[in-house]
Amino acid sequence: MTETTVLPEDSTLLNTVIFAGFVLVTLFVVYRVSSQRTSSDYFAAGGRFTGAQNGIALSGDFLSAASFLGIAGAIAVHGYDGFLYSIGFLVAWLVNLLLIAERVRNTGRFTMGDVLSFRMRQRPVRAAAAVSTLAITFVYLIAQMAGAGGLVALLLGVHSAGGQAIVIAVVGLVMMAYVLIGGMKGTTWVQIIKATMLLLAVALITIFLFGKFGYDFTALLTEAAANNPNGRDILGPGLLYGGSDLEHLDFLSLSLALVLGVGGLPHVLMRFYTVPNAREARRSVVWATWSMAGFYLCTLVIGFGAAALVGSEAIVSAPGGENSAAPLLAYEIGGTVMLGVISAVAFATILAVVAGLTLTASASFAHDIYANVLRRGKTDSDQTVKVARMTALVIGGISILGGILVNGQNIAFLVGLAFAFAASANLSTLLFALFWRRFNTTGTLWGIYGGLGACLLLVVFSPVVSGAPEAILPDVDFAFFPLKNPGIVSIPLSFLFAIIGTFVGKERPDPERLDEMEVRSLTGIGSRGA
Repeated sequence: MTETTVLPEDSTLLNTVIFAGFVLVTLFVVYRVSSQRTSSDYFAAGGRFTGAQNGIALSGDFLSAASFLGIAGAIAVHGYDGFLYSIGFLVAWLVNLLLIAERVRNTGRFTMGDVLSFRMRQRPVRAAAAVSTLAITFVYLIAQMAGAGGLVALLLGVHSAGGQAIVIAVVGLVMMAYVLIGGMKGTTWVQIIKATMLLLAVALITIFLFGKFGYDFTALLTEAAANNPNGRDILGPGLLYGGSDLEHLDFLSLSLALVLGVGGLPHVLMRFYTVPNAREARRSVVWATWSMAGFYLCTLVIGFGAAALVGSEAIVSAPGGENSAAPLLAYEIGGTVMLGVISAVAFATILAVVAGLTLTASASFAHDIYANVLRRGKTDSDQTVKVARMTALVIGGISILGGILVNGQNIAFLVGLAFAFAASANLSTLLFALFWRRFNTTGTLWGIYGGLGACLLLVVFSPVVSGAPEAILPDVDFAFFPLKNPGIVSIPLSFLFAIIGTFVGKERPDPERLDEMEVRSLTGIGSRGA
């Protein structure tokens, strides 16, 4: 078995310098490109990005700490079953490509609430969309914050809980700076820079790994199996999700959440408004899909490479646990310099994603709740942007506290929960609003609140929160729902609630408004930039 990898003390200084350098450079870029004359500039960068640019930014927004740290660690420790996260994340983009991207771009302006409220009663639907967006964003944000704590614990030698809490707070403050200074345009350029760095980094590690094993993937897998307590079992399915019928069901639930969740993620939907038309929105998804396909293939090699060269026991015992696999591998194959580069990329990954999430949540509150619910549309761009900035500060503070609470959990697993929330609360209502003419306001509210409430209830009373050694509250047990991911129950319930609510509700959609939405969603006539 490979001995435990211990990072040298001199790497701490190098990593700190690289972190600081990346933050300063990207803050300068954000400041230089920032242009926030109107709310359209702040929330959607004026719709001036091309499909290629937005596609790279989409991949940068989506390839989070879960993808780079969590999946690599899951593959290193659990083998084949860890790669199932990659497959779910990638296949999910077909939903956006075929059903969501163009129609959302044509129908909305800044947020998901624009689409859902297009032919419904504005105030209750926008309020529900904002509540859903804030809830999903919070779950996603705390996963990224937990990743920041684990990463810096490993790379900077900060092992105490208090020290990691300070690190998470610093990440939150930098995130707020990106959002407050740059808005969507600045955040998009940070995501483009981060995605380029991430793709180059994983490609570089993959090439180095193949070189160490004579470009023989079989030799790499053989060594990975030898350095894992489960041996060759890591090369086949069933190690993580194949032990019992309950584990099979948990895997099916996770798969549903991963595949259907992307279509309901607010920060992904919001990116479709940064391009000038629906054609560029579709091109964005194509660019993003190909970028992520290459990335996830590299994570397969990186995960098994970490098992081969570092050893799964060394990974699990390191600060950050499974999330330490990629940085430990970088040190093993390239020493302190490679570790510093990968550290910067991982840190950039977290910063870019949390900035995008915070911007989405603040935009939803300012545009949907403040401007359209509270002020009934009687406000100006300056005031809306001001409210968005204040909201970003509040969201940043809450996410810091949440990240401290869940520090140490596997990030890919936490993001899987965020996908379950997105699929449960948003996907049913989005699809029905776009494709079902009978769908009405009551159905929208039942679908959002019913799906969101069911998902939240099942998570609270699941082994994620209590009743298990790895739970958030391991010392108590009030779990009655046996699955760790609630998607298999909460997602069908959201569709069912939306259908029942539609027939319970007495209101009938305005036929003219229905026709307008159908023509606009399909052709783009009447949409912004058409």
